[in-house]
Amino acid sequence: MLKRFFNLVISLFASGSASADTIPALKILFIGNSYTHMHDMPKMFGKIAKKAGMNVLVEKSAKSGASFHEHSERSDMFEAINKRKWDYIILQGYSRELSFQPEYIDTATIPFLSKITQAIYDNNACTNVLFYMTWGYEDGYNEREEVNSYAKMADSIERGYSYLGEVFNVPVVPVGMVWKEVKNTTSIDLYADDRAHPSNSGSYLIANTFFESIFGIQASENLSIVNEKDAQVIKNTVTNVLDKKRAEYKLDRQLIVIDTQIVELPNDEIHYRIEYSASYLNATSVLWDFGDSNTSESWSGSHTFDTSEPRQVKVHITNECGEARIYSYRIVFIAVENRRRRRREEREEEQKNKRNN
Repeated sequence: MLKRFFNLVISLFASGSASADTIPALKILFIGNSYTHMHDMPKMFGKIAKKAGMNVLVEKSAKSGASFHEHSERSDMFEAINKRKWDYIILQGYSRELSFQPEYIDTATIPFLSKITQAIYDNNACTNVLFYMTWGYEDGYNEREEVNSYAKMADSIERGYSYLGEVFNVPVVPVGMVWKEVKNTTSIDLYADDRAHPSNSGSYLIANTFFESIFGIQASENLSIVNEKDAQVIKNTVTNVLDKKRAEYKLDRQLIVIDTQIVELPNDEIHYRIEYSASYLNATSVLWDFGDSNTSESWSGSHTFDTSEPRQVKVHITNECGEARIYSYRIVFIAVENRRRRRREEREEEQKNKRNN
């Protein structure tokens, strides 16, 4: 009978590791308004990523109060788009413009967002565009009955961004859904004094939602941005919401999954195994480097290690533009060592009791 244990410590390093100097930085641009630049959220996101060992280059182009119409008239935004061959560009508009029905969005948002996305793809056809779903004001927007409460406004914004995702066939990062879950189930105050903009905790929630949406794993440390208890609640909520919403919001189009297993055989021999898969839209090839002289060009499979030594599993993805993106998972089999120690202690205790009896 095989026994599998999943309580491992796994750290993800994307485009960065101990050999970060040999791996190009993953380039990420945030475009938005004050919901993006409050508390310098993109910098917060970059700190979370770099603390995890990732080699990332994060920049922002933000203007307070800007809608997608206003963004489409910003020359500085187009300069930012053309500055680099971006791996990811995140787009955030004015919350209230996405709280209307599709008929309104078709004329007030779609033409201008089309101009922005066309500029992105003209600069680099393989840039990953992500839409940044925002949240409802704490008391809603009282000047319109259909959004005059938090619940109604939050639901309207979710529908608006979901509509954008379908029209443009672009993934949506459901920050607003994580916000709703934390707001409704905890006492953490996500709002600034105006009860619309994010507090420091709100910006931390945003940064973590983007981190896990892009890299596929929960952040390991909070960097003392918020207190440890709140940080863990926020991170766990991000994970729970994304587990439910990843496919719905097309975030599974670029996803690396490594299910790490400890397998105990009947003879007490232990194997250290991973089940792996990669799903990348329009990618042309994949190369898995398991860090033990073994590689694989399969999109999914399994690999067994001889020992519990920490492993660096690198995944090389080549997209249709010929660009290579490198993600690297560092797997630390701490749990099995702790478990084996406990087993030795239990056996020693059993032998001691037998001798005493």
